[in-house]
Amino acid sequence: MNIDIDKINLDIGDYVDVRIAQSESNNLILKDGNIEEISSGVSYGVSVRVLYKNGWGFALSNKINNINELIEKAYKMAKLSNEYSNKEVKFKEYKAIKDKYEISGKIKPTDVDIKDKEEILFNTYSELKDDKIKSVTVSYSDGYSKKIFLNSEGSCIESIKYGCYLGMNCVAEENGNLQFSSERVGGVDFKIILDNYLNKAKEAKDRVLRLLNAKKCPKGEFKVILNPELAGVFIHEAVGHAAEADLVLQNDSVFKDKLGEEVGSEYVTIIDNPTIKDGFGSYKYDDEGVKGKETVIIEKGILKSYLHSRETAGRLDAELTGNGRAEGLNKPIVRMSNTYIKPGDWNLDELIEDTRNGILLIGSRGGQVDTGKGIFQFSAVEARLIENGELRDNLRDAGLSGEILDILFKVDAVTKDFELNIGYCGKNGQTVPVGDGGGYVRTIANIS
Repeated sequence: MNIDIDKINLDIGDYVDVRIAQSESNNLILKDGNIEEISSGVSYGVSVRVLYKNGWGFALSNKINNINELIEKAYKMAKLSNEYSNKEVKFKEYKAIKDKYEISGKIKPTDVDIKDKEEILFNTYSELKDDKIKSVTVSYSDGYSKKIFLNSEGSCIESIKYGCYLGMNCVAEENGNLQFSSERVGGVDFKIILDNYLNKAKEAKDRVLRLLNAKKCPKGEFKVILNPELAGVFIHEAVGHAAEADLVLQNDSVFKDKLGEEVGSEYVTIIDNPTIKDGFGSYKYDDEGVKGKETVIIEKGILKSYLHSRETAGRLDAELTGNGRAEGLNKPIVRMSNTYIKPGDWNLDELIEDTRNGILLIGSRGGQVDTGKGIFQFSAVEARLIENGELRDNLRDAGLSGEILDILFKVDAVTKDFELNIGYCGKNGQTVPVGDGGGYVRTIANIS
């Protein structure tokens, strides 16, 4: 990007930041043995925020040669917004950062020939094929994003980050019984896909065939063990979102006014950390130029911190956490990064034996959370019955529901495992990459 940043006028209003981005994306989709899509694209753009007293102005453009005009436009919006503002904007102070860096792995996905990527899709399809599997879809995407962040406080951060993602799903049918299974793998380094995609395909295939013969899960209240994927989804959806300070300020969080209070058992320590190496939700700086850091949300059951943008930290007089994130050039909002429950002292075999009777819940098909009311409902991909301290029948159609705080207080064991799953989180129309996980978690919950 050939931009003379010295000619950008940041001396306007009370605060200005500018984000300039160039990105490239590549996509391939294989459906039932046939390539259905091969596409690529390059995009450029710039977005500007201006704060004037208590009003914000925001403007964006796909042209990068009119940045000063865009700043003037945002400034006029901020002045108009201030006239109608009914709240005081407190923007947390932060030091100026000057940095230039690259986030990439041993193999940059953009350096890999498209024929090699096609081969991975066809190999994945071959691994997933079976007489009982009626449909297979494999999708791949990669790309990079070059960014420049500037603000009126003196920050200038230039970065480039690479990423790649492979997703696969299959549908099996036997005697009218349809079952679905999926897996995904990805990260900064293409080598992560190379090393793991066939194992992921085998896991997806084995699971969908097991589900064809699985029994229906019993209903009622049980001791349950959540595997790292489902535990991660629960932590992300039910705890992480409730800890996002913008939702707290909107009175839409069960954690409102609970800082310093018990919200779970002593076994519950929950962390958000964008600095984890190879984490799917990792970053060096957020989209407000704040350096990412480990934030302990809950420590041994005590609510320690919310997640913050600069504005929410200012309004709540809190420390910055580096969680102001945006999809592309959208407005930064409070978002998680890699969120997980801290591993404990148990190993899985000991935990199953100690549980005696209960249900092991595996994977997530998604669900719903009301962070304000503090209630949730998730669906597991599959389950195993635990009888007399041993794993027994394969189970399906297992739903997990209850109250967030009730589940947290009933956690009485976490294993030593640490698995960080990959995914995308949507909020306010924006989607960003995230990681979630931890170890296996035992609690008591309602199976519906």
